[in-house]
Amino acid sequence: MGYFMAGRRDIAVERMEELYKMAREVYEEDHELSRRYTDLIKRISQRTRTKIPRHIKRNICKKCGSVQITGLNSRIRIRPKREPHIARTCKVCGYISRYPISKKENSE
Repeated sequence: MGYFMAGRRDIAVERMEELYKMAREVYEEDHELSRRYTDLIKRISQRTRTKIPRHIKRNICKKCGSVQITGLNSRIRIRPKREPHIARTCKVCGYISRYPISKKENSE
């Protein structure tokens, strides 16, 4: 990867961060505009071949594309069965995202 592409990807990540902030701010007033911002985040990621930062990716519903705001349009539960994980349910479409919780080893 050349210097030119590295700079372009830095700008893309910066833009994704800004769009995510805007999507969270505008969600209560205009759901469609918020969803448009999340679509732009995905398009920027695809065109620049850049990964969406984890904190953004985990807060966008994979099914409907809405921004997940805990208590407003999503619900979070901690599930201890099998492998411990966090289950986030989208209240817009009902999609359940599951994220594993890693166990920390005692360093004694």
